[in-house]
Amino acid sequence: MIALKTTDIRNNFKKISNLVCTGERVLISRPSNKNIVILSESEYNKLEKAEKNNDYLAKIYASIKQLEEGKIVVKTIDELEDMTE
Repeated sequence: MIALKTTDIRNNFKKISNLVCTGERVLISRPSNKNIVILSESEYNKLEKAEKNNDYLAKIYASIKQLEEGKIVVKTIDELEDMTE
């Protein structure tokens, strides 16, 4: 990751955009540590997918914990079919 100032981005946007497209992440330093990061769309999509996977795994682990604690409901097929009517 490279760190730049806002003026560097403004003056070299095309060059920096090309770097980002090759996988480089760019940190733009701003006052009061309100920094931002520029990354490619493919990198962003990977981060989004990882976050969704983590959320899904957390739900699975919570379900396993409920099962281990005996917090389950048992239904017959007939009872389930009755619920759909």
